[in-house]
Amino acid sequence: MAETVIIIGAGHAAGQTAASLRQKGFSGRIVMIGDEAYVPYQRPPLSKAFLAGELERERLFFKPEKFWPEHDVEILLSTTVKEIDRAAKTISLSSDETLSYDKLVMATGSRVRKLHIPGHELEGVHYLRNIDDVGAIQTAFQKDARLVIVGGGYIGLEVAAVGRKNGLDVTVLETESRVMNRVVATEVSQFFQKMHAEEGVKLELGRRVQELRGDDTGQLREVVCADGHTTPADICIIGIGIIPNTELAEAADIKCSNGITVDQYCQTSDKDIYAAGDCSRHPNPIFGRHLRLESVHNAIEQGKTAAAAICGDPVAYAQVPWFWSDQYDVKLQIAGLTEGYDQFVMRGDPATRSFAAFYLQSGKLLAVDAINSPREFMLGKKLIAAGAKFKPEQLNDMQEDFKSLATAALEAASAI
Repeated sequence: MAETVIIIGAGHAAGQTAASLRQKGFSGRIVMIGDEAYVPYQRPPLSKAFLAGELERERLFFKPEKFWPEHDVEILLSTTVKEIDRAAKTISLSSDETLSYDKLVMATGSRVRKLHIPGHELEGVHYLRNIDDVGAIQTAFQKDARLVIVGGGYIGLEVAAVGRKNGLDVTVLETESRVMNRVVATEVSQFFQKMHAEEGVKLELGRRVQELRGDDTGQLREVVCADGHTTPADICIIGIGIIPNTELAEAADIKCSNGITVDQYCQTSDKDIYAAGDCSRHPNPIFGRHLRLESVHNAIEQGKTAAAAICGDPVAYAQVPWFWSDQYDVKLQIAGLTEGYDQFVMRGDPATRSFAAFYLQSGKLLAVDAINSPREFMLGKKLIAAGAKFKPEQLNDMQEDFKSLATAALEAASAI
């Protein structure tokens, strides 16, 4: 077993890797290196309860702060890794220190995609990725403040919901013709658009932001779109996606392709280096292709997978991806991936704010969007993993009990 494991990163994947190493009996040295000033913490609440002021900072942490010293995990905070020397099996730090490793885990995560347009450095322009970002935003998150959100994805809509609940005047500018365009069908987008409009959010679709304008003091005052449309703004939050942090791996000549390429055990092209979380791209046997996933579930499970492999007890990573989003009183839970679907079925009435959407490919279930429908979500994960098949009319018939349908489909799938 390795004597020293170094983990680059201090997010979900990094924290889970370290915790799992100790759980599996690893007794060697563990060093975790994070570029922020905080021990591993949860990111999803940042755009939800934490931004709303409903969650204390201490409750964000992945584990209580005392967990790490109690389990003999060294954490170097506010520190970055400058270089990996694979031949010498060392890393060099921003502190000019050099550390040796037996096994290295790259849990470098991702960073926000920046919008480099005129005015992007004005006071009042923000991104939301870490604790400090939220702190900066909260000072301007005042009742009746004019909030403009660039991007109609998960983050943008979650922030919009928090903004409205706190009495802000909220506008969402989205380049595409509908919100959450990449992840849900048109019908589901329409549900969320209607919901936000009913809550008082102004949705401007098909708007590409071209410029941010300020006053003589350098304070943001309005957002300008390519078609000339302008929106008054006191604060602008930009949420246009994230980019995997692969530069260290690329510089070390580790194979990368839209993420650090790993096998089913999270091992990279270097047998002594692993990668987990947002930065990694793995083979998924359920969907038959390589995936790079941006989710807490993926980060945690890959952390467990990397730790198991390092401890000599490898278990292949084969998971159904899942995601969630909280907006107002609605919880959206997504299981699977919609790419390639040729049949779409709605089950239930969107007007009730409780329904499910199913995505099929030649009858095979690929994904489920569950809106306040935890049963469809939980069973959906099992059905997708099993390769279950349905006739669209079965799913659409509300007289048919879904649990009974799922049980029959799972039995049929296991018999193949």
